[in-house]
Amino acid sequence: MTPDVLTRLHQRIRERTAAVCVIGLGYVGLPLAVELTRAGFPVAGLEADVDRAEALAAGRSCVADVTDQKLRAALGRGLRPTSDVEVLSDSEVILITVPTPYTKTKQPDLSYVREAITSIAGHLRPGRLVILESTTYPGTTRELLIPALEATRLRNGKDFETAYSPERIDPGSAGRGLGETPKVVGGATPRATSMSVDLYSSITRHVAPVSSTDVAEMSKLLENTYRHVNIALANEMARLCHELNVDVWEVIEAAATKPFGFAPFYPGPGVGGHCIPIDPYYLTWKAQQAEVHAPLIAEAGRVNDSMPDWVVQRVGDALNGHGKSLGQSRILVIGVTYKRDVADLRESPALRVMKRLQRKGADLVYHDPMVPALVTEWGRLESVELTGSEIERADCVLVLTDHSNVDYGLLAGHARLIFDSRNALAGHPSTNVERL
Repeated sequence: MTPDVLTRLHQRIRERTAAVCVIGLGYVGLPLAVELTRAGFPVAGLEADVDRAEALAAGRSCVADVTDQKLRAALGRGLRPTSDVEVLSDSEVILITVPTPYTKTKQPDLSYVREAITSIAGHLRPGRLVILESTTYPGTTRELLIPALEATRLRNGKDFETAYSPERIDPGSAGRGLGETPKVVGGATPRATSMSVDLYSSITRHVAPVSSTDVAEMSKLLENTYRHVNIALANEMARLCHELNVDVWEVIEAAATKPFGFAPFYPGPGVGGHCIPIDPYYLTWKAQQAEVHAPLIAEAGRVNDSMPDWVVQRVGDALNGHGKSLGQSRILVIGVTYKRDVADLRESPALRVMKRLQRKGADLVYHDPMVPALVTEWGRLESVELTGSEIERADCVLVLTDHSNVDYGLLAGHARLIFDSRNALAGHPSTNVERL
């Protein structure tokens, strides 16, 4: 019986009539749900946060890349945000897009994935396709997802199908949405791969099938570990260039003129966001389980994790050169988010730098057009207006995130001392600027 059920599901996917449920309506799940409704699928979004689910149902987006207008258009096409797990009973295609953070000891935390799988297993019926998109270590689909679903006595490849397709969301980057970003897909069976390819082909121009779920899972970790390691190299070059009195930014610009064999990466106060600070530790954890040593990845983590301390040291040295100490100084921080022009604070290195400055007694204020207020360990701060008088009050202006709508010319014209960790003032030369 069940092969016929799965054959019918595959046909419904091709016809875009299969009922889809996206679990987790955050920065990954909400854009995915919106695009699937645009493709014509009936889509429900299962969100554990009741307040968020209600806000989405009312047309108020929680994700910067999905405007209220886009969300309301999707609602008009039938998108149904809900916190009721019973929606899984009628869902034929289920996509898991929940967070995969790490613990305080930098071990994988799959608690959100496990909760989603438990909910699916409680409502699983024959003729279902379950796709995991959350970033994780290779083997998760095979070792965690499939056994949990097969505990229902239904069988993978006979009663239901499973696949892994890593999310590739780039928050705040116009022109790199789902439709423009190739999608890697690895099914637990050839049919699962084929079904998933047909699903994703409805929302993106290119789908890249691979031979297994393990390959798809590992490909995501390679993508972000590649960035992690190369950012660490840029950070190490920044330190070396500082000691040799060479401009690291000019060095990178010169190297980037080579049309082959080189891709530019840039130094900064550390790494932040939902991927780069976390994903390599999923890979090193898996390597340890397999008794494989991965020293390059581990060392890159140490280099990047040490950058906030180095920035604080450099700021202290710069202030000493102006006859001030950190404990006597008012520091105006520009940018507290992890990335340019997004409102995301997850793993932001700016927060780690600020924490260290505060511990050394600095008087901190900040300006960030994306974050009106900031709750810290030492109290609540509000973003100050960037005016000439506010800049002049600061003993040092510290640029930690280079938002495009900050007036760097104003900074250059009024600041007594600027420490620029992002090369944001490259177009505004000033003798008062020190760069990373």
